[in-house]
Amino acid sequence: MRLVAGLGCRRGCSAEELRGLLMQCLAEADRPLSTLVALASSEHKAGEPGLHDLAQQLGLPLHCLPSARLAAYDGQLQQASDLVLRTTGSAGVAEAAALAQAFALSDGSAELLIEKRCSASATCALACIDDEAQQP
Repeated sequence: MRLVAGLGCRRGCSAEELRGLLMQCLAEADRPLSTLVALASSEHKAGEPGLHDLAQQLGLPLHCLPSARLAAYDGQLQQASDLVLRTTGSAGVAEAAALAQAFALSDGSAELLIEKRCSASATCALACIDDEAQQP
């Protein structure tokens, strides 16, 4: 099983805070860091140094996805936000980004494993790519 972490954050959020929240989510899912294959966020967060620093520290790609792509997952979000919808054009960042990137890396078999979790300045959600579902 491969995982994608969807991340959202306030301006100036540190890589340390993002990493701490990510590690909490992985522990909750009882999955090792090695199962993580990508990080994803909104294009609105593309300039956040903390996200780029975390991706570099982990040696993982960071995908900053357009709002329209995230909005396609609005109906599947466990924790939709009207404020985020008004600000970004999508009802969520962490959950939507995790799902969107997991589906992009799969053959259409992915699901939310850990819904949005929050720290003081960050959000994180995990989506899993079900590799076994792709086997004939």
